[in-house]
Amino acid sequence: MCGIIGYAGHRPAVPVSLEGLRRLEYRGYDSAGVAFKLDGGLVVIKEKGKIAALEEALEEAGNFMNATAALAHTRWATHGVPNRPNAHPHLDQSGELAMVHNGIIENYTELKQEMLQKGISFYSETDSEVLVKLVGECMKESGSVEEALSKALSRAEGAYAVVLISNAHPGRLWAARKQSPLVLGLGTGENFLASDVPAFLPYTREVVFLDDGEMVVIDANSWKVMDAATLQAKEKKSQTITWDVQAAQKGGFKHFMLKEIMEQPKVVRDCLTGRIDQQKKTVKLPEIDGLPVPKRLVIVACGTSSYAGMWGKYIIEKMARVPVDVAIASEFRYADPILAEGDQVMAISQSGETADTLAGLRLAREHGIPVIGLCNVVGSSVARESDHVLYTQAGPEISVASTKAMCSQMVMLFLLGLSYAERKGLLSDEDRAAAVSGIQEIAGVLEQSLPAMRDTARHLARSYSSADNFLYLGRGPYCPLAMEGALKLKEISYIHAEGYAAGEMKHGPIALIDPRFPTFAIALADDLFSKVKSNLIEVKARGGKIIALTNAGPGLEVDHPWYLPQVWGPLGAFTVLPAVQLFAYEIADYLGKDVDQPRNLAKSVTVE
Repeated sequence: MCGIIGYAGHRPAVPVSLEGLRRLEYRGYDSAGVAFKLDGGLVVIKEKGKIAALEEALEEAGNFMNATAALAHTRWATHGVPNRPNAHPHLDQSGELAMVHNGIIENYTELKQEMLQKGISFYSETDSEVLVKLVGECMKESGSVEEALSKALSRAEGAYAVVLISNAHPGRLWAARKQSPLVLGLGTGENFLASDVPAFLPYTREVVFLDDGEMVVIDANSWKVMDAATLQAKEKKSQTITWDVQAAQKGGFKHFMLKEIMEQPKVVRDCLTGRIDQQKKTVKLPEIDGLPVPKRLVIVACGTSSYAGMWGKYIIEKMARVPVDVAIASEFRYADPILAEGDQVMAISQSGETADTLAGLRLAREHGIPVIGLCNVVGSSVARESDHVLYTQAGPEISVASTKAMCSQMVMLFLLGLSYAERKGLLSDEDRAAAVSGIQEIAGVLEQSLPAMRDTARHLARSYSSADNFLYLGRGPYCPLAMEGALKLKEISYIHAEGYAAGEMKHGPIALIDPRFPTFAIALADDLFSKVKSNLIEVKARGGKIIALTNAGPGLEVDHPWYLPQVWGPLGAFTVLPAVQLFAYEIADYLGKDVDQPRNLAKSVTVE
């Protein structure tokens, strides 16, 4: 979720670029930098922290108002901690090229080793510096920046959006994209490149959306799009943007929460990038290579992260036969927990700063227990204090109610369970390949089904927005999803809801059922379907209204069956998750609630 802005035109390029970065601040970042051409060559200024720190550094650097081309970047760390060396832009070995990069280069380690053997020096921990230095090496063999960039990108595996500036070509910028957003803005006597439209929206509403595998070169008065591999020119048509700046920051969505729900296909892809061996159909988690499979895994987390952990317990125990305990962090820290040799603790936190989770992590370390951090923020407290870290790569989450973060945590827990099962030799080649293919297909399934899910959620919200209470039911891997659905409804619509294991309904909650007390059930076509169906027959017998998430085929006599696509095994949770999120969102929006900032809640609970 890093921010990119590139400018070539008649205005002072550096102020325009910094202004563009400010309009991308909603994306979240931990450092910022800018590169531009002056008489003495390329100038690169970058700082850890906010754009204000970059502006102070620029003032000390002297005159920059004469530059008419520049590129700038706000970084959300994925490789290396947030600091000045790891900030963008990065220079090639000659200092003649500067580049900003969003995405992940999967094979950067191999490329880096190759260049180290040639005497190339590296000053950061990033994959991005590897890429620009590879372009620099290719320049030695190529006659143009386009050819060098094309050759370098042909060797880079992964996702990228890059913008490049050359000391030898004043006023010109090059860019390319693959699985990471990049858009071209067309002005009069000026052109723009950005990771998102808001960066240049005050100057132009004429845009060209670049597709995967395309390269573009711009200057003040011209632009040209090419195939990145062949350098053949491509015809592209511009579009006129009708959004305002605030809407553009949200991608045209009404709220950040909705935008982040709809980003889950990308989240799944980003989480899987570099973590699957495509040929062998195996999992690659080098972050825990030196760590044995635990005798017992204790997951410590709060709120939504704890529900992800509960789902992970089901997956890891089922696939890898590793016992898993899930502890609410605020209870774990005061419970004098029994931790034994061979145990490992996993601390799950989106922000990496959750106070109770950090306390549980520290308690585990006091007992000499290895800790795996599962978090989204590079350089966060959980990341720094854990022995091993698995980053979820979800990007910044703006809305207080967590949505895509849970999706990313579930992906990582699935990969962990699969990795444990592989290492213990518990899966046949056929079963392993099916599991890997299953998780790889999820992003495409979500892309196709999310629009229809939202339409269904909007329709159901009108029918159920007057409810004062809700009961959510699920079994097996869907019990935690029922609890998460109830939590989402509570926290953004302020409607009381409880999530329960469906089999526990007869042990108390069934007493609440009446025509004014609706039930939201998860009844997918798995081996527990008949059990859930029996529970719902009992609800219906007492006059309770029922919404049921299910698959086409199974017969359910409920008021509102909500059909979801069928996917491999327990991965149906990835279709259930956005459905319960969208239902809560649409009710809250219909009721006029402050969806992104619900009352009494904070994004990260950093105090007890």
